[in-house]
Amino acid sequence: MKNTKKMVTAALLAAFTCIATMIIKIPTPTFGYIHLGDGLVLLCGIILGPGIGALAAGIGSMFADIFSGYMTWAPATLIIKALTACIAGLLFHKLRLNISSKANRSVRVVIGGIVGEALMVLGYFLFEAGLAAFASGSFSSAALATGIASSAAGIPFNIVQGVVGIILCLILLPVLSKINDVNEWVSK
Repeated sequence: MKNTKKMVTAALLAAFTCIATMIIKIPTPTFGYIHLGDGLVLLCGIILGPGIGALAAGIGSMFADIFSGYMTWAPATLIIKALTACIAGLLFHKLRLNISSKANRSVRVVIGGIVGEALMVLGYFLFEAGLAAFASGSFSSAALATGIASSAAGIPFNIVQGVVGIILCLILLPVLSKINDVNEWVSK
C-alpha cells in the first residue's frame, strides 16, 4: 500500500510540476521563460526522495517542454530537472543539523535547493552552448565560443528561476508536510 501511495504521489507531483511550469510563464529576452516549476522540482526530490523524485521532476518538466513547443529542450530538461531533484533530495535527506527541527528543515531545503539549482543553471548553460555550436554546423572553437557567449545570457534568468523555486518550496513544504504520509517521507 505504501508503494502505491508513493507512486500515486509521484504521478501527481509530475503532473503538478508540468502545470506549474506551464501556467505562469514570464518570457525572457533569451527566448526562454521563468516559471514556478522549479519549486515543484525541488519538492519532488525532497518529498519522494532522490530516486523517485528525480523521475517525477524530470518527466513532469519534460512534458511541460513538449506541451509548450520546446521539443528541442525536452531531452535535456528531463535529465537536468531529474538531476536537480535528485541532488536537492539527496542533500535534504542526508544533512542533519544541530538546530531546531523547523529551522533544520528550512536550512536543508535552502542548501539542497542552492546546489540543485546551481546544477540546473550549469546544465542549461552547457546544453545551450552545445546546441548553438551544433546549429552553426560545426564544433569549431569559434562556434563554441559563440555558443558559450549566447548561452551565458540565460544564466541570470535561470538563477532567478532557481531562487523563485527555492522560495516556493520553502512555502509549500510545511503545508504539504501536514499530510501524514508526506511528513513521514520528509522526516526519514
